[in-house]
Amino acid sequence: MLGLIAFAVTYICVPLARRLALRLDAVDYPSERRVNKRPTPRMGGIAMACGIFAAIIVEVLGEYFFGWAGFYITGDNRGINHLGVMVGLLVIVLIGAMDDVYSLKPGVKLAGQALGSTIIAASGCLLSSIANPFGAGFVEFGWFAYPLTVLYLVCFMNVMNLIDGLDGLAAGIAAIAAFFLFVIACDKALEETAMLSIVLLGATLAFLRYNFAPASIFMGDSGSLMLGAMIGIISLMGVMRSPTVIVMAVPIVIAAIPIADTGAAIVRRLYHHQPIQQADRKHLHHMLLRKGYGVRKSVVIVYAWTVVLGVGAFLMSHSHGVAVFMVLGGLMIISFFILWKLGMFDKVLRHHYHGRHLRQEDKPRWYGKHGR
Repeated sequence: MLGLIAFAVTYICVPLARRLALRLDAVDYPSERRVNKRPTPRMGGIAMACGIFAAIIVEVLGEYFFGWAGFYITGDNRGINHLGVMVGLLVIVLIGAMDDVYSLKPGVKLAGQALGSTIIAASGCLLSSIANPFGAGFVEFGWFAYPLTVLYLVCFMNVMNLIDGLDGLAAGIAAIAAFFLFVIACDKALEETAMLSIVLLGATLAFLRYNFAPASIFMGDSGSLMLGAMIGIISLMGVMRSPTVIVMAVPIVIAAIPIADTGAAIVRRLYHHQPIQQADRKHLHHMLLRKGYGVRKSVVIVYAWTVVLGVGAFLMSHSHGVAVFMVLGGLMIISFFILWKLGMFDKVLRHHYHGRHLRQEDKPRWYGKHGR
């Protein structure tokens, strides 16, 4: 039911968010860096936030007035101040909304992300310990759990922010991640994690009705930062209930595409002595477009790849010992094969062969056109 509430409220609020964005001129106008060909309002994240908060409020009211068996009043909260967690998430949404309207400086936006994450960590939603992967017992992080949690959440926010470059891409990845997190949480009897996952799934699916190509509204930073924070919070809730390395690894595996894309962007910009926050057109989705796949096909390719990673994450959650590394290795091989087929390594090969005296039969297919 909570997923349906999140879906319905988000669906209703998207047109309202669109009007608000137009009134505030929070609009992405076509430019050399942007993919959209017409002015498109952003701030769709406000609508998703309304759906998520509405579902959680219904849960709290149900527990308080109707005695629902739940998490916030009658459940074991494990020292978590859920109101504080929601306040931290609201701060993140508001910082994103302000950036949608005023284009905040990177330092200011990062400080806002850190503030929201700090509130969440101070509310008890912490990466405080994980099971020792090399022996018995747990690895306790002590006071370091607070900065580690803040860093973890900020990283997830920026990962989703950087992948949000095509119509429906970030929302679709978040929806797929939420679905597999829900399935795995149900399988592991992690009820609160399952509840938050289905709420996130409902909100993202409703938003995709307006955001899938051709999009009538973008989520903006208010959406991408919130989605990253939500995935981070859901994974932290799972770790607190079942502090195993696998539970920690599952959301990272599912979100491997945006994480890898973000890591590549950071390395690329450092290598070229550019600011990390400087935008470019060298992300995975830009490369797919240059290969001629088009917006919809590029998005579907990444969706399918994310589903494969989600299935792998589910298998990992049922594996132990060497089997975990076998599944992980299989996912890496599949991902490498996909990148190879998409031609992502052509540039590396061109650099390797450039200037060499090769026999004609040894030259790659593209060498005659692009080589010397």
